[in-house]
Amino acid sequence: VHLIPANPVREDGLNPKSRKRIMPDLLTEPPAIDPVYEAQVYCNVPSIAERSMEGHAPHYFKLVSVQVLIRHGDRYPLYAIPKTKRPDIDCMLVPSRKPSHPQLEAFIKHMSKGSAAQMDGSLSSLPHFPSHSLCEMGELTQTGVVQHLRNGQLLREIYINKHKLLPSDWTAKQLYLETTGKSRTLQSALALLYTFLPDFDWKKINMRHQWSTIFCSGSCDCPMRNHYLEEEQRRQYSLRVKNSNLERIYVDMAKIVGIPTRQLRASNPIDSLLCYFCHNVSFPCTKAGCIGMEHFKVIKRHQLEDERERQEKKLYFLYALLATHPLLNQTVNRLQRIAEGKKEEVFVLYSAHDVTLSPVLSALGITEARFPRFAARLVFELWQDGKRPKEHFIRILYNGADVTFQTSFCKDHYKRSSKPMCPLEKLVNFVKRDMFLIFNSTSYYDACHRRAL
Repeated sequence: VHLIPANPVREDGLNPKSRKRIMPDLLTEPPAIDPVYEAQVYCNVPSIAERSMEGHAPHYFKLVSVQVLIRHGDRYPLYAIPKTKRPDIDCMLVPSRKPSHPQLEAFIKHMSKGSAAQMDGSLSSLPHFPSHSLCEMGELTQTGVVQHLRNGQLLREIYINKHKLLPSDWTAKQLYLETTGKSRTLQSALALLYTFLPDFDWKKINMRHQWSTIFCSGSCDCPMRNHYLEEEQRRQYSLRVKNSNLERIYVDMAKIVGIPTRQLRASNPIDSLLCYFCHNVSFPCTKAGCIGMEHFKVIKRHQLEDERERQEKKLYFLYALLATHPLLNQTVNRLQRIAEGKKEEVFVLYSAHDVTLSPVLSALGITEARFPRFAARLVFELWQDGKRPKEHFIRILYNGADVTFQTSFCKDHYKRSSKPMCPLEKLVNFVKRDMFLIFNSTSYYDACHRRAL
C-alpha cells in the first residue's frame, strides 16, 4: 500500500504561527513567508528552556491519561545531492559536545545494557542509540537524541512530578509504547522515555512495532485514501511546474553539480540542504560554483507556499481523515476505557514521522499548526472533573501550545464553557461519526470504498 507521499519534500511549514501563543493573533502574524526563520523553527535546535501549557487545569480536575504522538528528532538526510560531498555530521554521542544534556552520559550507559526489554519483531535488532562517526542516511543525530531527552524531562516535571500520573512502582501495563521500524523512531522513543519515567527499567519496556507510517494497524485497506493522496500529489506537481523561479534555481543548481535538472529534483535537495542548514555546515561546492543561501531560500519558500495551498485545496484534508481514522479510533477507545475506570495504558507513546503527525493535525482541523518540526509532539490529555467524577474532558497540545479550541469539533465550545478543555464525547462523536460526513458515509469501511462523486 502506497502510504508515503511520493514527493516527500513535506518537511515543514503550515501557516506561520508563534508556538508560544495559544490562539493565533492574525493581526500580528508576519505578512510574508520568511523561509530562513521557518527553517530555524523546523530545525528546533535545543537552546533556551521551552515554555509549555501541558498539565494546566482547574485545581479540582484530576489528570487520568496522557497520550503522546512524537516525530523523531533531528536526523541525517534520507537523500543525497549527487556528485557532492555528504554533510560531515558525527552521529557518535559525545556528552561534552553541543548540543548536550545533563543526562546524556547516563542515557548512553543505560542504553548499552538493554537486553531485558520486550521488542516486537524487527525492533530487537535495531541499535538503541546512534553510534556512527559519519552518520548513516536517516540516522538520528546527537541533536535528535537531546531534543527528546528534553521532551521527556519537560513531560516528567509536569505529568510525573506534579500530577503523579505514574506511581514510583509503575508497571509495564500502565504504558503503551509503539514505534515504526526505523532506528530513528525507536531511539527517539527511548530518549524520551529515559528522562520521562520515574525510573527507566528495561524489564518494563514493551515496545510494539508498527509497520505503517500512518499507524493504521489492521485497518489499512482504504482505496479512497490512496485516491486522495494521488490527487494531492498531482496538485503538488502542478504547483511546482508553475513556479518559474523554482525551475530557474533547479537549473542553476544542476549546472553547479553537473547533472541533469530532472535528476537533481529527484534527489530532493531540500532534505539534504536542511541538514546543512540545521547543523550550520556550509552548503556544498564544486569546481563550477557553490550552492548558496539563495538556492535554499527559493526551494524552502516554494515548500511553504505548497503547504499553504495544500490547506486551501482540501485534497490533503480528505486524505488525512481516512489516513488517521484507525489511529484516532484506537486513541478514543483507550480514552473511553480509562474514563470508565480502567487503570491500564494511562501513558501512551507513539513514535512516528512527519507523515504521521501532519495528517493527524489536518484531520483534527488544526489548520494553524506548522508542519511537524524535528521532535514535534502532539499530546492528548484526559481529565476527570473532581466535582462530577463521571464527566471527562480532553485537552490537545501541539509543541506545548494548547490547540484544543482550534479543532473542528471543539472550536465553538470554549465560548460557552468556563473550563479550558473539551468534553470527551465531542472527540468521540467526531471520530466515530462526524469524520465520515464529508464522504456521505457512516463508517470508515464505507468511506474507504465509496467512489468520489
